[in-house]
Amino acid sequence: MSVPEKGNAASGSKKKMSFSQGLKKISSYCAYQERCLMEVQNKLEEWGLSSSDTEKIIGKLVENDFLNESRFVESYVRGKFGLKKWGKVRIRQELKMREISNELIREALDAIDESEYQETLKFLAERKWKLTGEPDLYKKKAKVARFLAFRGFEADLIRDIVDDLANA
Repeated sequence: MSVPEKGNAASGSKKKMSFSQGLKKISSYCAYQERCLMEVQNKLEEWGLSSSDTEKIIGKLVENDFLNESRFVESYVRGKFGLKKWGKVRIRQELKMREISNELIREALDAIDESEYQETLKFLAERKWKLTGEPDLYKKKAKVARFLAFRGFEADLIRDIVDDLANA
C-alpha cells in the first residue's frame, strides 16, 4: 500500500456498526475493566451507533450487569487512593468529570478508612519533605504543600501536616 492509500483508508468516513456488533464489542470493553456510563456512551458514539441503538445497548449492559455505576465508583476510588495515593479532592473532581452522581461519590469517599487516609498523607508528606532539598523553610513548606494539593488532599490537612514537619 502506498502512503496516499494509507491516508485515505484511515481518514475515510466512520463505518456504521450494527446493533449486534456494537453490543458484542462494548460488552468486551466493559468486561475488561469497570466503566462508567459516560465512557460507554462516548465509545458507542465514536463507533457511529445511532442514539436509539446506544440506548438499547446501555439498557442491555445494565440488565446483564456489565455496566454498574456504583461498582465503577467503588473500584475507581479504591484504585486511585490505594495505588496512585490520590486524595479525596482529586478523586471527587475526576468522578465529577465522568458525570457521576454526588451521592455515589460521597458514599465511595466515605468508605475510605480515615486512619489509612491520614497515614497515606503523612507518608507522602514525609517522603516529599526529605526529598525536597530546599534550604529556605518557607519555600520547602510551599513545595510540599503544592505537591500534596496536586495529589488532592484537603487544604486544612495539608497545612497541619506541613506545620508538623516544619516544627519537628
